[in-house]
Amino acid sequence: MPALPAAAEPRLVAVLGATGSIGSSALDVIARHPQRLRANVLAAGRQVDALLALCEVHRPQHAVIADETLFAALRDGLRARGLATGAHAGDAALDALVASDACDTVVAAIVGAAGLPSTLAAARAGKRLLLANKESMVLAGALLTRAARDGGATIVPIDSEHNAIFQCLPDANAHHGLRRIHLTASGGPFRGRSRESLREVTPAEAIAHPKWNMGPKISVDSATLMNKGLEVIEAHHLFDVPGERIGVLVHPQSLVHSLVEFVDGSTLAQLGLPDMRTALAVGLGWPQRIESGVAGLDLLQHGRLEFEPPDLDAFPCLRLAFDALAAGGTAPAVLNAANEVAVSAFLQGKVGFLSIPALVADALAALQAQPADSLPGLLAADADARRHVTSAIQSAAAPTRA
Repeated sequence: MPALPAAAEPRLVAVLGATGSIGSSALDVIARHPQRLRANVLAAGRQVDALLALCEVHRPQHAVIADETLFAALRDGLRARGLATGAHAGDAALDALVASDACDTVVAAIVGAAGLPSTLAAARAGKRLLLANKESMVLAGALLTRAARDGGATIVPIDSEHNAIFQCLPDANAHHGLRRIHLTASGGPFRGRSRESLREVTPAEAIAHPKWNMGPKISVDSATLMNKGLEVIEAHHLFDVPGERIGVLVHPQSLVHSLVEFVDGSTLAQLGLPDMRTALAVGLGWPQRIESGVAGLDLLQHGRLEFEPPDLDAFPCLRLAFDALAAGGTAPAVLNAANEVAVSAFLQGKVGFLSIPALVADALAALQAQPADSLPGLLAADADARRHVTSAIQSAAAPTRA
């Protein structure tokens, strides 16, 4: 097949969370297409040395460090390396850059609620938004989708499951015959284990994902199945599908990334090796297909494709996410914030693995859902949940059962 012609001008890409695993995968794909794609803005949280190393390789026009106290280190490091890259620091600088003509495409891969402001800024500015920050959609899904619609932005989800659905629903007409969406889950490192057997698991065991190379927080979310719960809420907003028409199937091979069922009895599925570069290449090249560096799928080599229902007793976080979606309003924001605090405490050895869903359930029960019609209201719910869970962790009677 002949190669696709290069674009007249390369896409200018901002990679937010450039030093993380998704940022690394995005930069790998971008580097494969120097005539079509340019990494023009690189942003990181606190890892100045890693960001400087990336700037040496990719030569962006702008580099941003979130921690403003590290601005001098970034500026001086760029100068010492003889780079013309401009140094910036802080959230306001990042928001301004993603809304400017420094980029037309934004890879939103900042982990957690911290990624929401820049994601909203990109949506309002009408950018192509490669959304890898699911917390933005969980915390403020209605606001984000409305901002994208009003700003003329295109959201291409980069979670492998939502990217699969995006590929199976290429236009609005495909939604008319849609019956149900099925998200797939690997099951994480503890698939098949009983609830009681999870009581003493360690952070090291929880972050040892069998298929994906991810950061600690996302890996723990996969181990609890909260990652899949957040994806259910995200799918609701991305594809305008109610929760009762979204299902989850545990698929340990991680080759079928999601399935879409239609009213005529057809089911479409997207398959591929478990590598984030495929989804990123879809987002960067769409509607064209570009090389990602990922090999094709040899089904004869991989053999069986297995599916099973999730165990909601051993992994109640998935059930809690469906409950929060059904409650609506600020409940998903509370779910997300409570989970972030609980997972952080687990990674620090302050609480056990089973305390994560228990702390989230306690926050959902204690904080009544309010209307989610403004960003200040959502951020207030986020802050309330964080305070509630922090207080529960500090008390001697932190909950241990969801």
